Amino acid sequence: MNERILKLMQKGIRILGSRYSIIGGAMTWISESHLVAAMSESGIFGVLASGAMDGDLLKKEITLTKEKTKNNFGVNIILMNPKLTDLVDACGEAKISHIILAGGIPNRDIIDKIHSYGIQVMTFAPSLSIAKRLFKLGIDALILEGSEAGGHVGPVTTMVLIQDILLNMAGYPIFVAGGILRGEVFASMLQLGAIGCQIGTVFACCKESLAHENFKKALLRAGGRNAVTPVQLDKKFPVAPVRALENKGTEEFIARQKEVLQKFEKGEITTENGRLSLEHFWAGALRRAVQEGDVERGSLMSGQIVEIVKEERHIKEIIQSILSEAEMFLFNLDSQLI
Repeated sequence: MNERILKLMQKGIRILGSRYSIIGGAMTWISESHLVAAMSESGIFGVLASGAMDGDLLKKEITLTKEKTKNNFGVNIILMNPKLTDLVDACGEAKISHIILAGGIPNRDIIDKIHSYGIQVMTFAPSLSIAKRLFKLGIDALILEGSEAGGHVGPVTTMVLIQDILLNMAGYPIFVAGGILRGEVFASMLQLGAIGCQIGTVFACCKESLAHENFKKALLRAGGRNAVTPVQLDKKFPVAPVRALENKGTEEFIARQKEVLQKFEKGEITTENGRLSLEHFWAGALRRAVQEGDVERGSLMSGQIVEIVKEERHIKEIIQSILSEAEMFLFNLDSQLI
């Protein structure tokens, strides 16, 4: 491998404990033990998606993953999960190296609890001020995930996050995510100061993914404009945007959102319970698509990068393409300077 690309990845490699500074984005029902182990065996950093699991289920999934790989991997935990502390304890007992906190802004208590197990904390930030605050709270690395990404996304694009956060926080350990697949883009992010990238959608439909063939085919047929985020019906009840291919399931989410909003306005449910109800809707809809192949009513979570994901490949092929493209890009840049 080109020494320059290796040098650019070194900080990310040290933090992740993987061969390459690429994180396999956690995808509920998709990032299970088989896929995560395959990612880690291929040299990238696999991440288990704990989704709506409790501590016992997560322990089992971690054990299964460890049986399939001796390489490093992490666990993604959604902050609004009512079993949050149980999930952290499960990771601590299993000696997981990294926890990626998603679905909100973590407080010092949960960061300190994770650190008490010797686990590194990674999370997301939608703005420069929040990014700075998170590092002050003690996080070990940040992921800038633009709204182009699949699943739960923030409101700002990757391009803006790069200019708002990455370029203003030189020297901080920051990964970039959202709409990244080509090696030229990966190399460019490293040159701009990122220590690596997170990639998801392409792995949802790789050969090692156990997702239903209907789910994979739907993603491979789709274009970037088909991956949309549903509208928020009322600002009083903010809904976390979830990017997925538009289908009947998207329409059903709007109906569910109306139902939850009405209950909230009547005082029948709290904001937290309402959001949790919507999370359970997404989890169930995603399971129908991923495990049962219901691509009409299930949730087809994917990023806009589906525009260029057109074939089912092995993880090692995907990684090799990224690295080869990155090396050629850097070689061509060097040639232009001579």
